[in-house]
Amino acid sequence: MNIPADLKYTKDHEWVKIEKNTAIIGITDYAQSELGDIVFVDVDTVDEDLSAGDVFGSVEAVKTVSDLFLPMTGKIIEFNSDLENEPELLNSDPYGKGWIIKVELADAGEQSELLSAEEYENVIG
Repeated sequence: MNIPADLKYTKDHEWVKIEKNTAIIGITDYAQSELGDIVFVDVDTVDEDLSAGDVFGSVEAVKTVSDLFLPMTGKIIEFNSDLENEPELLNSDPYGKGWIIKVELADAGEQSELLSAEEYENVIG
């Protein structure tokens, strides 16, 4: 299982990369492997202010639909439009081209609530 050490994680299997006041968010390698072949990504919350824990979208795989939970409070400023035509990027490159959204953070201090790579590895066993 690929768990990059330079990212933060949630128990809901999202990863977070923080760059200044912006967070880039996607799903983990573990999440995409559990979901299987991803066929659709739905995010209709761009330009909305959401709180940590709010649902910001969903991922549809062949067998199931899974909600996506915002790891940190902020305004969703961008959706990865490549996912509209290539949702399978979440399977093939979850930590690179498969990022899902960018969020302008309301409180960067919330990152202390996120898991390290080692802590996330313990969550998934």
